[in-house]
Amino acid sequence: MTPTLRTERLLLEPYIPEDEEDFVALFQDTRVSQWMGDGPASEAADRALFGRIFTKVYAQELFDVWAVRRDGLLVGHAEIKPTDVVGGHEIIYALAPAAWGFGLGTEVAEAIVAYGFDILGLTKVYATVAAPNKASLTLLDGIGFEHVRDITEDDGSTTRVLARHLAASDKSPLAR
Repeated sequence: MTPTLRTERLLLEPYIPEDEEDFVALFQDTRVSQWMGDGPASEAADRALFGRIFTKVYAQELFDVWAVRRDGLLVGHAEIKPTDVVGGHEIIYALAPAAWGFGLGTEVAEAIVAYGFDILGLTKVYATVAAPNKASLTLLDGIGFEHVRDITEDDGSTTRVLARHLAASDKSPLAR
């Protein structure tokens, strides 16, 4: 079962059914969804995705998915899951534009990386990022991710594969 994680300013906890409208609003914001998966999806597809979090992901304990909250409000989404694309566990995070520019993305990414190392026992965590997503690439570089390779997508775009290895100096931000 997906546990609750706490950082200095954020609470990462399993979604509840009442989060559906905020989840859909986050995923329908093209400033956010342009960088997620295959890009923006229909509202119906995002509602179906939200439903699958409960009926599939949580029900079958496939991987960990969190609602990211600040001061009780849903401000983002986070995951860590195994994926064949990288041959390991990948972190995924997204924040609502109102939460940008405050270092919260770094806080979320550090929390789920620490969870991967400390709780899942991983020695390497991956991230895949669209090459034009400079903000995410800069964030990940700042917390120790290194470029592994590039993937050329079917549409000709480039996805960067990054990895962070467990280091002896890694101290969990979850232990604060």
